[in-house]
Order: sequence, then C-alpha cells, then structure tokens
Amino acid sequence: MPLRRLPLGAAVTALAALTALAAPAAQAQARPGTPSLPPPGRITVEVAGVNGSGCPQGTADVAAASDNTAFTVTYSNYLAQTGAGSGGTDFRKNCQLALRIHVPQGFTYAIARADYRGFAHLQRGAYGQQRANYYFQGNAQTARSTHQFNGPLTDNWQASDQTDYADLVWAPCGEERNLNVNTELRVYAGTSGSQNLSFMSMDSTDGSVSTVYHFEWKECPAA
Repeated sequence: MPLRRLPLGAAVTALAALTALAAPAAQAQARPGTPSLPPPGRITVEVAGVNGSGCPQGTADVAAASDNTAFTVTYSNYLAQTGAGSGGTDFRKNCQLALRIHVPQGFTYAIARADYRGFAHLQRGAYGQQRANYYFQGNAQTARSTHQFNGPLTDNWQASDQTDYADLVWAPCGEERNLNVNTELRVYAGTSGSQNLSFMSMDSTDGSVSTVYHFEWKECPAA
C-alpha cells in the first residue's frame, strides 16, 4: 500500500501530539527515587569511631572526592603476617570504622562499589585473604565478601566488590546514621612452613594506596 504524505498542517499537529506524549514519560524518568547524578554542594566524611588491630588510633584517614562520586580510606599501619618473627595473633588484622557522612538535603546514597588495594609477600604454599562488609547504623550487616590470594606472590594486589543496583542498601532519607565499614586481612602459612615469613598489607606510607568506596545517588521522595 503506497504511503500518503501528510499536509504540512497535519504533520505539525501530529508532531505536537507526539511531543506532548513524550513529555510525561521524560518527567517520569526524573521522578524522586530514581538514580541521580551526584548532588550539588559538597559532602563531608568524618571518622566517628575506630576500632581494631589493623587501624590503631590515628592510623586511618578518610577523604571525600571533590566531585561527590566516592570517598577514600587510607591506612598507615594495616599489616597481617605469619611465620618468622610473627606473634600468635599477627595472622589476622581487622578494622571497624564508623563514618559520619553528611549529604545535601533531599538526597540519599548507597555504596555501589568498593576497591581495595595493598601489597602481599606470600611464600609458596601460603595464602592471604581480604574480607569486608558494611552496614548503616541500626540496619543488618551486608554479606561479607572474601578475596583470596595464593603464594608464591610478591606484588601489589587489588580486589573489588560490585553491587547490582537492585541490591543496593540505601541510607535512610532524612536521617543521619553512621556507615560502619568492616575490613579484615588474614595470612595463613599453609604448606610453606612456620619459619617462612608471609604478609599482606593494606596500608600506605605516602597516601598513594587507598581503599575507594564509590557512591550511587538518588533523590529522596518528597515529604
């Protein structure tokens, strides 16, 4: 069937009708509660509490990215080891940080991805583990993730935890609750022998090695 060309006036009317239909759809995509760009203004992150053998007082620093997309945690004394010269509890180090994150009114956030980095020296037969989880004050803890590194290894290491959007845990709108971040390093001698030193660190002496927590943002529903 041949196509019919609309008169100019009819075409303009049809285009206006299509534009009117598209406008509500575009507005629906921008409704509160949907993913959003980082909020305007500046967020701040403060350490409200610190506990653990991997982060003695004064050895963990936090800083928010200037574009509000992430924040970093830098440790200066976070090392687990086993073997020669190690104490009985040195194979496991952990850190529990309570972070107070101030965000602009009308927005809430979740942790979409966490990137962990450090250095490992693991003898053949030894292995190390990096573990982490986080939760908002008063809420249930998220599942603990575990990343294992096997010797022989003498190099930088990196691990990431990514959360699907549907599984994100959001900070309650209109409330200030601490974000509790738990991390842990473990090193096991395995078959390497107790006299051979193996270690795994998540620290930095010059601030160049940091753990990075990436935000996901959305607008809170109107009151």
